[in-house]
Amino acid sequence: MFERFTKDARAVVLGAVDHAERTHANEVTDEHLLLALLDREASRASFALTALGLADRRDSVERALTEARRRGGLSRADADALSDLGIDLSEIVSRVEEAHGVGALESTGKRKGRRSGHRPFTRDAKDVLTRSLRTAHAHRDRHIGDEHLLLALTTRPGLPAEVLADHGVTYEALERVLYGTGEAKAG
Repeated sequence: MFERFTKDARAVVLGAVDHAERTHANEVTDEHLLLALLDREASRASFALTALGLADRRDSVERALTEARRRGGLSRADADALSDLGIDLSEIVSRVEEAHGVGALESTGKRKGRRSGHRPFTRDAKDVLTRSLRTAHAHRDRHIGDEHLLLALTTRPGLPAEVLADHGVTYEALERVLYGTGEAKAG
């Protein structure tokens, strides 16, 4: 599959690995892929993100990801589901952080003593890569570009898609910007 990745898509994958290394994470996540996409310039994905107003809002995206990590990586939908069961996630986070410090619930995948080297991709990150192939195929594109990675992030439930949607970047909006439509849905 990687032989079909464009130079920009490969740069996103390598950028995600760099993000994982800088944060001392043991695995490359779909969040790392999102951050690497935000790093890109002069590519189809960066064009789409700029057109949708996200290019200048990276700090807001990073804050949203950080806040979700404080909740143990749970999305707002997860928090709402717990609330429906009478469980106040904010209260739980507050109590845990009182006892164990801020960020105690973060699911960063960090382990002490990790040396540089190979970092595997999480199941979610691998799913984004697979979905990017399907997205490219659905658009009859011969290669997988960074725009397909971005589209794939928006098609799967989870934190990156939620954060992107909160910032106005949805699959449909990306379809309009990239392909002039909002009809087809891959994934």
